[in-house]
Amino acid sequence: MTVAVLGPGAVGGVLAVGFLQNGVDVVCVARDATAAVLRSAGLALKRGEELHTVRPEVTTQLREPVELLLVTVKAPALDEALERIEATPEVAMPLLNGIEHMEALRRGLPGTHVAGGSIGRIEAWLEAPGVVVQPTPGVVMTVASDAPVELLRRSGVEVRVNGSAAEVLWEKLARQAPTAAATSITQRPIGELRSDAEWGPLLRRAIDEACAVAAAEGVVLSPESEWDIIAAMPPALTSSTARDIAAGVPSELDAITGAVVRAARRHGVPAPTLERLFDEACRASSH
Repeated sequence: MTVAVLGPGAVGGVLAVGFLQNGVDVVCVARDATAAVLRSAGLALKRGEELHTVRPEVTTQLREPVELLLVTVKAPALDEALERIEATPEVAMPLLNGIEHMEALRRGLPGTHVAGGSIGRIEAWLEAPGVVVQPTPGVVMTVASDAPVELLRRSGVEVRVNGSAAEVLWEKLARQAPTAAATSITQRPIGELRSDAEWGPLLRRAIDEACAVAAAEGVVLSPESEWDIIAAMPPALTSSTARDIAAGVPSELDAITGAVVRAARRHGVPAPTLERLFDEACRASSH
């Protein structure tokens, strides 16, 4: 079995190390600069006091078929990244935020089965190219029933199976769309927002709207269950979208909140709160 990781950043790096430690061959598909670092220094994962360094195969163009292609780039980089895939993987598993990337992958990888998946409860970041910091070990991957579950479990993470690709992606997106926008606008952590007299009710309305959009897409979700997940999040938690906007780098705001707003318009579902949040977050990202 060979797993290719397209975009060996924080999430991709954690999974690549896990696969290699469990005897699965890994090829990292990266840009020229990152590929050079991985070839010379390997891929390092700092987890607490432990340091794990592995030596995956590295390439800038995937020309040989693999059993599984993990797509772990961020949404703005997807189109450019897919140009690095010349082979036809058996299965592609994108771990991107949002939902519109599924169709982009099906178009970009003809002949490859694209399985839905999302990753959560992971705290990891790139300290430098080829160096991933993961302060907490827990990782949960939720995948559709047509995913290669047993192979994915050899990455060492917890893998849960949850129906169709749409169900997997909307279950996360329904709460992520409001929180990504709200944390980006305010640059405040989720704990402050959910207890705020203005932002708490606004987030609840946005979640209600997102669940209504999901229902129009054929996925039934409970707004209360989505809010319970937000209520259980660590108070200091923010979002990668907010961090990217604060840093002035391309964010996934459009892929996350924008995707839900577009789906609402497509289905004629009223979503005034989400539209307001998306507009305000877009303005915040342009400053």
